[in-house]
Amino acid sequence: MALVGPDAEHYDKRFTWLINGTCKKDVIFDDCRWSEGPVWFRDGNFLVWSDIPNNRMLRWVPDAIGGSGSVSVFRADSNYANGNTRDREGRLMSCEHGARRVTRTEVDGSITVIADSYKGKRLNSPNDVVVKSDGTIWFTDPNYGIMSDYEGHKGEVEQDGCFVFRFDPRSGELAVVADDFDKPNGLAFSPDESELYVADSASAHEPEKPRHIRAFKVNADNTLSGGEARFVLKQGFPDGFRVDTDGNVWTSAGAGVDVFSPEGEVLGRINFPQGVSNLVFGGPKKNRLFVTCTQEVYSVYVTATGAQVP
Repeated sequence: MALVGPDAEHYDKRFTWLINGTCKKDVIFDDCRWSEGPVWFRDGNFLVWSDIPNNRMLRWVPDAIGGSGSVSVFRADSNYANGNTRDREGRLMSCEHGARRVTRTEVDGSITVIADSYKGKRLNSPNDVVVKSDGTIWFTDPNYGIMSDYEGHKGEVEQDGCFVFRFDPRSGELAVVADDFDKPNGLAFSPDESELYVADSASAHEPEKPRHIRAFKVNADNTLSGGEARFVLKQGFPDGFRVDTDGNVWTSAGAGVDVFSPEGEVLGRINFPQGVSNLVFGGPKKNRLFVTCTQEVYSVYVTATGAQVP
């Protein structure tokens, strides 16, 4: 069985084997202004996410049976952090709208600035970040955080566009790897890292603009080629997304999560009562989907397994 009725829509029989019809959607928190950037700490067994307009990051710890658990403030002044991830050493990486930078939280709690400028000019407002197995850090830089004072500080665009960047911690080089996006947003590697997927969320403010996730080939020198619009949404727009171990793409899409095959076929959809911003696989087996939905954060067990590490 799979989720039926108002909870899910099936477009392909493969979707039946990705979701679990015996599980319900649990609300684990309902007092955000705009929840975003969920990241799972498998070694600590807790979830962290951003509440951008409230300028804070929150932490959820499940109870003994993995149920409702408890929520506390993880970081009271987050510089209007948006997207978060962890590197292969388990360190937290965050995109800070307010400070227009990407940071790494070290094991001792200190903050290291990864990038805050390019060619002597401030970044726009880094949005989402992912770390490749070779340690390189890839992030998107639309201007959402400087458009108003709601999710950051209103400011001027200094870059020549909204780019996708790659930072090499060994050389200290920050490079633009894609420069033809309207509003680059969420990003993730395929399980074997041969491809990088990047969302364009321009239709969030201009309905006629793209509502797709593009697929790039990752070359041996960490440059990108290609960039076809492989995952095209029929409703909503792509914001944050994740990939499972079979290469399926689970993406925010309006008030729901759309699931695509690696080839770009839409397999099905899980509906939510609010607009979905982002999601992450978590739990001890990486089979619990945590979904940030406007003011709320949900969890639902699925039968897929998240590909992200650690």
